[in-house]
Amino acid sequence: MSIDELRGAVTIEEVAAAAGVSRSTVSRVVNGSTAVSPTALEAVNRAITELNYVPNRAARSLASRQTLAIALVVPEDTTRFFGDPFFAAVVSGINARISRSDYVLNLILANDDPRDKTTSYVRSGAVDGAVIVSHHTSDTFIDRIAASVPVVYGGRPVRERENDYYVDVDNVEGGRVATQHLIERGRRRIASITGPVTMPAGVDRLQGYRDALAAAGLEEVAVEDGNFTAEGGARALERMLEAGVEFDGLFVASDLMARGALATLARAGIRVPQDVGIVGFDDSPVATAVTPALTTVRQPSHEQGEHMASILLELLRGGRPQHVTMLATELIVRDSA
Repeated sequence: MSIDELRGAVTIEEVAAAAGVSRSTVSRVVNGSTAVSPTALEAVNRAITELNYVPNRAARSLASRQTLAIALVVPEDTTRFFGDPFFAAVVSGINARISRSDYVLNLILANDDPRDKTTSYVRSGAVDGAVIVSHHTSDTFIDRIAASVPVVYGGRPVRERENDYYVDVDNVEGGRVATQHLIERGRRRIASITGPVTMPAGVDRLQGYRDALAAAGLEEVAVEDGNFTAEGGARALERMLEAGVEFDGLFVASDLMARGALATLARAGIRVPQDVGIVGFDDSPVATAVTPALTTVRQPSHEQGEHMASILLELLRGGRPQHVTMLATELIVRDSA
C-alpha cells in the first residue's frame, strides 16, 4: 500500500488550502468553469498536480444528480455514419472539446428505432445532455429528446424553435459561391445534385444554387437528389443523362456525391473540366482523392463539432450561450472547375 493510500484520498479542501483559495474556486476549476481568474486557475492546477488530487466523480454525480455523460445522437445507419468523412470530422471536434472536461461521450446511431429506445435511454437519466447531428424531417424522436435534456444541434433544426441552440455553416452562401464560380468559368447550363430536401443542409445548398442562377439570369437546368452518398450521386447523374439533360456545369452538394458523379461521367466519356465543370461541397479527403481533384466548398466540420460541445457544456454549467452560431464557408479551387 502506498503512502498516499495510507493517508487517504486528497480532499478538495486540502487542494483549496494548498492553493490559497476557497473550496468553491477549486470546484469551479475542476468543473471547467471560466469564472476563475488566471492567477487562481494557475494556483489550483499547481496544487492539484502537487497533491495528485483526483476528483471523486461518483460522489459529485450523486450530489448534483449529474451523470457526467453526453449523448451524441446521429439519426443515420452505420454505413452512412462510417462512410462519410463529414461525421469523422464533426465527431473529432466534439470529442476534442469533451476530452478537456469531466464528461464522457456516448455515441448513439438511431436511424431505425421503432421502439424509441434512444428516447427512453435519454429520459432514464443516463446522460446530462445531447448533441444531435444529421437529422431529418422524419426524425420526430429528437423532439422528445429535446424536451428531456439540454440539446445542441449540428445544423439548423428541421423544426426550428425560438429557444433552440445550434451550430451551422452558411450552406446558402456556400451553394451560391459554388454556382457563381461555375458561372464565372463561363458555364451557362448548370445542373445540381442535391442532398435530401428532408434535411436543412440539402434545402439551403439548393437555395444557394438557385440564388446564383437567378442573379445571373440563368435558368435551372436539372436538379436531382443524391442523398449525400457516392452511390446516390452516381444514380442522380445517370438519371440526368438518361433524360437527355444538356449541361456544362454541375454543383454537387457534397464531395461524396461528386465522387459518384465523376465516376458516371467517366463511364459516359464526358471529360471534366473540359466538357463539364464540377464543384462539390465539404472539402473532405474525398476532394483530393478523386481525379481530377475537386473544386469544392470547405466547411469547418471539426470546428463545428468543437463549438457544439462547448455550447452544451456551457448550458450544463448553467450558462447562457448564444442560440445560433453560424460558421463561414470557403471556396477551394482545384482542377474540376
